[in-house]
Amino acid sequence: MFLDLEKLVDRFWHRLPTPLALVKLLMFRNRLREDNLQDTSQLANKSQLPQPQADAQGRRLTARTADGSFNDLEKPEMGMAGTRFGRNIPLSAIQPESGAQLLTPNPRVVSRTLMTRDAFQPATILNLLAAAWIQFENHDWFAHKNSDQPQDKLEIPLEENDPWPQEHRPMAVDKTQADPSRPAGANPPTFINTVTHWWDGSQIYGSDPETVERLRSHEDGKLILQEDGLLPLDPETGVDRTGFNDNWWLGLALFHTLFTREHNVICERLKREFPDWSDDALFDHARLINAALMAKIHTVEWTPAILPHPATDIALNVNWSGFVGEDLKGILGNLGEGELSDLLTGIVGSETDHHTEPYYLTEEFVSVYRMHPLIPDELNLYQIENHRLLRQVDFFEMSGKRARPIVETTPLADLFYSFGVTHPGAITLHNYPRFLQELRRDNGEVFDLAAVDILRDRERGVPRYNRFRELIGREKVCCFEEITSNPQWARELREVYGNDIDQVDLMVGLFAEDKPEGFGFSDTAFRVFILMASRRLKSDRFFTEDYRAEIYTQWGLDWIAQNSLLTLLQRHFPQLAPALYGVKNAFKPWRALG
Repeated sequence: MFLDLEKLVDRFWHRLPTPLALVKLLMFRNRLREDNLQDTSQLANKSQLPQPQADAQGRRLTARTADGSFNDLEKPEMGMAGTRFGRNIPLSAIQPESGAQLLTPNPRVVSRTLMTRDAFQPATILNLLAAAWIQFENHDWFAHKNSDQPQDKLEIPLEENDPWPQEHRPMAVDKTQADPSRPAGANPPTFINTVTHWWDGSQIYGSDPETVERLRSHEDGKLILQEDGLLPLDPETGVDRTGFNDNWWLGLALFHTLFTREHNVICERLKREFPDWSDDALFDHARLINAALMAKIHTVEWTPAILPHPATDIALNVNWSGFVGEDLKGILGNLGEGELSDLLTGIVGSETDHHTEPYYLTEEFVSVYRMHPLIPDELNLYQIENHRLLRQVDFFEMSGKRARPIVETTPLADLFYSFGVTHPGAITLHNYPRFLQELRRDNGEVFDLAAVDILRDRERGVPRYNRFRELIGREKVCCFEEITSNPQWARELREVYGNDIDQVDLMVGLFAEDKPEGFGFSDTAFRVFILMASRRLKSDRFFTEDYRAEIYTQWGLDWIAQNSLLTLLQRHFPQLAPALYGVKNAFKPWRALG
């Protein structure tokens, strides 16, 4: 009886009074830290992974490196680009699927039956900037590389009545590139993160020295911008040149341009404060400040916007500045050590702690951040003045190299406004963007991204939904009606998965699952978030022991404390002020000015 009550409380924690809900969140996090951090870096042939290269000038001691090395000075390879993803499940539980199992049920059938957007379902608590933001942040955190070997293809079967274009049959996608540091067929399989694992703004700056150098102006610490304030154009791809420009679309162009401009503004302010600083010193400090500002925005603005609950709102702000709040923390500093200190004055500025394993982002973290339903199929572009409709564009028209003409011909303030007054899609079944189910890339590839997302989890050994729940400490479900209270969805799940509850794919279960009231994504996905959101801060010395004036300057710490996405938008685009009047969170719907 006691165990049943405990499971019930775990399941419905979000209905508890706020103080009790906060206690449950803390208990969840501590349990996950104990049970769900698994290190893959120590598996065979570690010596073949990238090796950190110390700089002669010692910049690594006080600044972020291009490839993420030397964040942990005792284990300088930790979290650098080119190292392995960790796991949130026991290594013995990693069972990559292959052969018939990999294609059962057919990922394309799953996509067509369960994902297809019959009618757009909006997430009315958010605006479209929330969708652009999470992809912008994902590109800072993780990226896999696909194999370029002709034999490493996965063919997805197509039914006779499938409307897939005849000229693009069969549908074939590249396998995820195998970890080159391990023997073929090594078990458990491991995969490489091509970008840095740290929250360091690498989507803006790049994850290797060559990219960083190419993006810098080498004058007063600044990044290269054209005279019109836009990013330079990459002549090879036709998209903006920046640290990470894969899967490009208009939403990414807005945030990459905004934070490149912000970097340069920070450089100008630092130059006034410290006129004798070198170009490198200005760049290094501006990057630290800019990256921390992104992390703060994600922690105390984006996440509370998509997870609007009193306990999560408090918990996320506590992660950043503790129960005392940012103003009082600026006076008191961090109090003591350990979990009590983290609660009182926040993780930021506390002592570094990797807990049970070295820090790496995980395959499961990648999986729970599959949030493509946030993206609509069309977008109305408005002029700020009088909310006048300029035109409507579909996603193909604002993706890839087609995004550039839009930002060149439409004022960025109008584009931000258009995103601010538009809702994204809800993260549910039957709300996957149709264009992504027939995604046409500029390199000629055509594939169903929903089917590929499902395939990737199976291929990489991410457990299916029910087993995943069990491994992260949630009770398994016994029937489809326990996943969803929508009877039509339960029937469809039962049919697609042959009445086998254990076959439901992770992404499908996450989209189908009944959410806590107001939540933008599922409670199961949220459990991984509880663990990794704190870990991204707690393991990073530039957010913990080196988050101090000696590294950032006091001016830099004050800049981070005083700014938000709202202040950034109004600093760079003051004409947005009327639309933002009364708006407390930039990811919430803005005022339409018509």
